Amino acid sequence: MTVGAQRLVVKVGGAVAAESAGHILGLVEEGHEVVVVHGAGPQITKEMTRRGIPVEFVHGRRRTSRAGVDVVRDSLAEVNADLCAALGEIAVPIFGDVHGLLAVPVPPLGWVGDPLPSRPLAILEALAAGKVPVVAPLAVGPLNVNADDAAAALALGLGAKRLLFLTDVPGLYVDDEIVDEIDSVLANKLLDAGAFEGGIVPKLRAAAIAAANGVSTEIGRTAVIA
Repeated sequence: MTVGAQRLVVKVGGAVAAESAGHILGLVEEGHEVVVVHGAGPQITKEMTRRGIPVEFVHGRRRTSRAGVDVVRDSLAEVNADLCAALGEIAVPIFGDVHGLLAVPVPPLGWVGDPLPSRPLAILEALAAGKVPVVAPLAVGPLNVNADDAAAALALGLGAKRLLFLTDVPGLYVDDEIVDEIDSVLANKLLDAGAFEGGIVPKLRAAAIAAANGVSTEIGRTAVIA
């Protein structure tokens, strides 16, 4: 890496994955080592509905049956291929269940896991070769893993300096206003009090965990600090 460059984990939502390629390539051009973790939420929901599989969330996390895991994999594969195509030859597709993303099963949610800080060899090899690993967030099992949680776990396991969440919203809204900064303690208090709902819940909780463990974290323009 060049002077001033850092190892970064960038999480992109399924709704903005391919559109994020320019931002990701810009970080690479600055000399950073970049690991990308993507979701596929809209695609998974659409395909589950098409196949007649119930769509259910618990505190922002998808309850996943065994049949649902197949839908998750198919949808993640589609997004992964599109994002890799947008990034070009520098991209290396990585599927966590094949390449060693570890997670603790969460039986109440079905085939779902809480990811553990992981350091998959395939990611390290890709970075060493100057490539961009593009990670589909499945864990060994296979287990469906929330992409935000997976990004935080990989940031910790890989020793990343920054974790960036690229979303279709400009930042974190508190009382209907975007905040420039929030500390992890307040974030967790607000989360525990039920101040947020939907997809921001796992995103902010993952960001708070990463920040509390020394990773500089941003959700859009909002910095999440220790």
